[in-house]
Amino acid sequence: MKTNPGRFFEDYRLGETIRHATPRTVTLGDVALYTALYGPRFAVQSSDAFARAIGYPRSPLDDLLTFHVVFGKTVPDISLNALANLGYAEGGFRRPVYPGETLSTVSEVIGLKESSNRQTGVVYVRSTGSDANGETVLSYCRWVLVKKRDPAAIIAQEHVPTFAKVVDPADLAGALPLLNAGAYDCELAGSPHRFGDYVVGERIDHVDGMTVEEAEHQIATRLYQNTAKVHFDGYAAKDTRFGRRLIYGGVVISLARALSFNGLGNAFALAGINAGRHVAPLFAGDTVYAWSEVLETAELPGRTDIGALRLRTVATKNQPCGNHPDKVGDAYDPSVILDLDYWAFMPR
Repeated sequence: MKTNPGRFFEDYRLGETIRHATPRTVTLGDVALYTALYGPRFAVQSSDAFARAIGYPRSPLDDLLTFHVVFGKTVPDISLNALANLGYAEGGFRRPVYPGETLSTVSEVIGLKESSNRQTGVVYVRSTGSDANGETVLSYCRWVLVKKRDPAAIIAQEHVPTFAKVVDPADLAGALPLLNAGAYDCELAGSPHRFGDYVVGERIDHVDGMTVEEAEHQIATRLYQNTAKVHFDGYAAKDTRFGRRLIYGGVVISLARALSFNGLGNAFALAGINAGRHVAPLFAGDTVYAWSEVLETAELPGRTDIGALRLRTVATKNQPCGNHPDKVGDAYDPSVILDLDYWAFMPR
C-alpha cells in the first residue's frame, strides 16, 4: 500500500521515536495569516521597531504560531485517527523563532493506555520542535484518544506517565534576550499594567468575543498541515456522534490568547504550558469568550527586566465571561471549552 491510512492505537510502541515528515519554513506570510485568523495585538510580535527598541533583533513569531507549526507536523503520525486531543503538560518555549527559520518535529511515545471498552486507547507523546540546526525551540507533552483498528488486538505494554504540575519559569527565562524594560512603551503596547500590577487570585474578564467561521477553521487546519480527519472530512463526520467537523483545538487556544490582550496586553511572550484540557468541542458559528485568573507571580533570578505570571485562561462558547464560568467540583459549566494553565512573561 502506497497511501497512509494513519496509525491506530495498537500500532504504537512504548519508547519509540517518530521523526515527522515535511519540515516547514515559516515566513512573513504565515505571520500575516495568523493575525488574520486570530487577531492578536501584542506589540512585540506586531512591530519590528517596538521589538528592536527593547532588545530583540526583530519581531519574533507569535509563540502559538510556532506551536501550531510544530504541532501540525505530528498529526499524520499521532492523531490522524484520533477522536480527541485530551491534554497538554510540560510545555516549554525554548527560544523566540523568527521569519525565515525552518522547523521540524520529533516525538517520543511515552505512554499507552487502552480504554476499558477496548475500542480506543490513549497515546501519550513528548514532541520536540527544532530549527534547521537541531536547536530546540519548543517541547511539550500531549495525550490523544485514538481508535483501535481491531478491538481484539492485544497491547503488549502499557504505561501512564506522570507529569510535573508546574514548569519552572526560571528555566525558560533565558530564552529571551535581556530586555530594555525602560524602553518598553506601554502606550504603544496598549496597556498600562506591568508585572507588579497583578496579584494572585485576581480574575480578569477579557470581555470581547470572536465568532468562528467554517472557512477560518479550514484555512487554519490546512495552513498548519493538521490533517486529522475529524477536522477535514465533513462527509465522514456525518456519521460521528457530533454529526459535523470539530474545530481544531489549537484554534481555541489561539483565540483565547488573542482575547486575553484585553487585560493582559503586556504579557508579551509565553514561557511554558503547565497543563491544558480541551473540555468540550467547538463548532463553526460558535462565539468564543475568555477569562483569566492569576495563579502565581514569579520573580526570575538574574532578570530585573521581566517577571512571570502563572495564568489560568478559561475559554467558553456562546457565553460571555462576566461571571467567570468555571467548574463546580469535577463538573465544568456547560459553556467551558478550554482550561489552560501557563506561564507568560511581562515587563517589570
